[in-house]
This record gives sequence, C-alpha cells and structure tokens, in this order.
Amino acid sequence: MNSPSAPNSYWNQKPVLSSGQKPSGIRDSRPKEDDYSVLDAKTFDAIEADELFDSVNHAITHAGQSVLYRSLARPETDAALIQKKQEAVRELASNSMLREALQHFVDTMKGGERSLYHLLYGTFTGGIAIDNSRGGKDEMEFSGYGYHQFIDGTGFAIDMVETMENLPQPQSAYLRELFQAVRDFGKSRIYSLMRGPVYVSEGKFKTREEKPHYLPLSRFTPSMFKPIPVFFAVAALGAALYFFQGLMASFGIAYLGYGILVLAVPILPVVLIAIAASDRDTVIYPLRKLFKHSPELARLVDVLGMLDELLSFHRYSAAFGGKMTLPEISESERHTLEVREARNPVLARTNSNYVPNDVSLDDAGRLLVITGPNSGGKTAYCKTVVQIQLLGQIGCYIPAAAGWLVLAEHVFYQVPDPGHLDEGMGRFGHELKRTREIFFNSTPRSLVVLDELSEGTTFEEKMDLSEYVLAGFYKLGASTLLVTHNHELCERLQDKGIGRYLQGEFSLQGPTYRLIPGVSRVSHADRVAAALGFSKEDVEKHLASRS
Repeated sequence: MNSPSAPNSYWNQKPVLSSGQKPSGIRDSRPKEDDYSVLDAKTFDAIEADELFDSVNHAITHAGQSVLYRSLARPETDAALIQKKQEAVRELASNSMLREALQHFVDTMKGGERSLYHLLYGTFTGGIAIDNSRGGKDEMEFSGYGYHQFIDGTGFAIDMVETMENLPQPQSAYLRELFQAVRDFGKSRIYSLMRGPVYVSEGKFKTREEKPHYLPLSRFTPSMFKPIPVFFAVAALGAALYFFQGLMASFGIAYLGYGILVLAVPILPVVLIAIAASDRDTVIYPLRKLFKHSPELARLVDVLGMLDELLSFHRYSAAFGGKMTLPEISESERHTLEVREARNPVLARTNSNYVPNDVSLDDAGRLLVITGPNSGGKTAYCKTVVQIQLLGQIGCYIPAAAGWLVLAEHVFYQVPDPGHLDEGMGRFGHELKRTREIFFNSTPRSLVVLDELSEGTTFEEKMDLSEYVLAGFYKLGASTLLVTHNHELCERLQDKGIGRYLQGEFSLQGPTYRLIPGVSRVSHADRVAAALGFSKEDVEKHLASRS
C-alpha cells in the first residue's frame, strides 16, 4: 500500500520489522563497508555514534529505539522532511494534552508490540499445556500451538488502529501523516485478516469481505476446541460404544462395552492435538508469513517507532539539562553550520560544567584549522561539531543556545588508524588512501573532519601534500575541519588567504577547553609526558636507579 500523504522519502528506508526468522536488532541499521548513506562505517565509529545514540535514546519500544538508531545511522538529506519533524517536536512541546495522550498510547502499545514479535518469530512446540514461554536460551519458543500468540499479536494491530481514532488530532503535518498511515492500515487486507474472521479455501485465506455469501467455507478460530470436529469425534465415540455394546450383549458380556469406552476416552485429546497442529501448520504459520512480508504491517510498526522517536526527543531535551534548541534548517547548495554555545551531546550529559564553544562553518570559513596543545579539547570540539550536525539532521534538539545548518549529503571523519594497515601499505599510504576516498566522494554539501594529515612521511613532503590537499578541499567547497600541530602549514595556508583558525586556550592551571582565534605554536608535550610519568627527569631517574 502506498499512502499518498506519507513522506515517501522516509518510507524508502528499510523497515524495522524483519521479514526473516528473527526480529531485527536495534542496531542492525549501522553502516557497513558496502552499505551506507550519509555516514560510512569508519566515520560512524570515529564520531562515537553508538555513544551518541545511548545519550539521546529515551524511546521505550523496540521499534522506537530501532527507528532512532536508524535515523542516526542513515540520516535524511530531505530538508522539508526534517523541518516537518521539527514542527511535530515543537507541537509536542507546546501541546501537553497531545503529548500525554501519545505517551499513553505508546506505553499501551509496548506490550502489544512484544506480542506481535512473539507471533511473527515464535516457535510453537505443541502439547496440551497452556501457551507460555519456555524460557531458557530461546525466549521465542513457546509451548502450545500459537493460539495465544495469534490472539495477542493480531490484537496489537487492531488496538493500534482503534485507539488511534480516540487520540487528539495533531496540527503538524508530520504527525497527521503518521496518524493517516495508521488509518490506511485499517483499510488494508492484512488488517482484515488480523481482525478476522479468516476463511480457508484450498490453502488460501479470504477475509469477510472476500468470502462469497453463498459459499460455505471453513472459518478459522484460534482455539483447539472447535464445535464441529469435537461433535463428530464425540458422535463417533458414541456410535462405536453403541455398536460394541450391542455386539457384546449378543455374547452376554455387555460390561466389556464400558471398558472399551474407558479405553476410547484418550482419543479425544488426540483429536484436539491433531486439530491444533493442523491449525498451526496450515493457518497460523502461513498467515504470519503473510504478515511478516506485508509492507502495510511494516509501516504500522515504523509509525509506532516514529512516534516513540519524537517523544524520545522531547524527553532527551528535558533530561539533558542546560540550553537545548531545535536548529533552523536551511536549503542551500553548500553546507553551513552555525551554532552558539555548543556542548558535546555525549560528554556534557554527565558534566554540568562542560565548557561550550561556538561553531561557525560558513562560506567564508569553510576551511577551519584547529591547533593547540595536547588535551586541549581539539578532538572533542570536532566530535561536537559532527554530533550536533547529526542530531540536527534527524530533527532532534541540540545542546546549544541557537543553531542553523544545511543538511549534509556526506559526513566524513578521518582519524589515524595504524592498527588496521592495508597489506603491503605503510601508515602513510594507508591514511592517504582514506583521504583520497574522502576527497573524491565529497561535495559542497559535505562535512569533513581530518585529524592530522600525511603522517608517516618527511616533514617537507607532509607540508607540500597537506597544503595542496587542503587547498583542494577549499576549492571543492566542502566544510572542512583540520586538527593539526603544524603551525608552519597554517602559515602557508594563511599566505594563500584561505581558512579560519582556532587554537586551544591554556591558562597557568592547564587547558580551559575554550577555542579562541589564532594559531598555536606550542604543544605542551612536556606537560603530558610529566602527567604520564615519562618526562625527561623520569627517564633519567629510571636509568640512575638501574645503574
């Protein structure tokens, strides 16, 4: 089913409902080497996206957490869609009645969502016992024949459609589209099969609307106690008893007929088990296969997740503390990012004294070079920039006083990775290969972070190569951040009249974690070595003690 009112670019995402044998994991959508969109796998790991998800995640359903993780792993580039998500977030913040109603709705659906997964992915092992989980290693294994799971699992979809009709109607377009998607599901064939009754005809299923009125068909009921088969089984037992009673009476041993009746009693449970096994294998399992491959049901589960995601944004903003804002989303052919008093979304969550910094990646300063001593906050600043871009790009609040951004087509983050060298290629070639990959895939709407360049070669070659690479990124138009200790490189770039320059601020007591304009010409390596117990004096003391 294609809902004409739905944001089609979003529905093109892979649904969180698995069509396989097991339910999808929350983090299954993480980028892979050969399957990514805005973020590649190396960038995803380098920017600590998993930690960012843990910080933002306040979703309570499996679908909600899966949708949120998918948003971070595969962010949208459609500015109109993100603006609509922001409009919905603002409506939830300002309309407490709607927010509380939706929160209650998601709370209620949480248990039903679990029941749906039990139906779709459970193994029903049989037996007369009441359906329940066997526990142990496989929590999706149940005794019984799936009747209980069928009732509860289909009840989730029915409840979601019926409950939605009683919710306050939203004003924002994004929420209205989600509500409409639920109503559209209520008009689908899959919903009719879930609601019942289901009629079985030659191995195929028909809904009430599809069944011809004049044609008698077998009607599926999720219970092993079916009147007609049980009636015929009891009638057969009665006929057999009558026959044997008469036969035995002719030989003068009528009492044996009652013994035969006692022996025949266990036949009834066998009949019930056969009925239930047939229902499981010919109705429940085939029906759930239809459900798992249904785009309509997949969209319904996505809607639950998308509603939970919006509520998670609201809870994240309230729980984080300090200034939070929804950045203004602009459309442009060139990426920009302007943020006032930006804090790191991961580190500032547990540090109320986190030092904020401004971010300015505009047309004039699209090449930003960051210098300064070790442990001065350079890397944390770069990760803050990328993580805030990512949060803004999924329609979420950012920890800042104000923000403006253009959605990035690609985000790249290069960090030294000597532990994963390509065979036959040293550190210089390995890192240059990554820089080449980033450069040839970047566009003016890309955000690129380079943590040092051209390591593993001579100083002269490093200078020449870094200079033409950075000049290339500048001409390309991508927003580019470089972290470096090389103030000579900064001087060369300044001579070309390109770049904006920030340095880590240090006081007598140590780093302030503020970035201020300028180029640093010190590294404070001696301070770091002393803190680690590996200063010149430490080395000399160790040698003296050995001699």
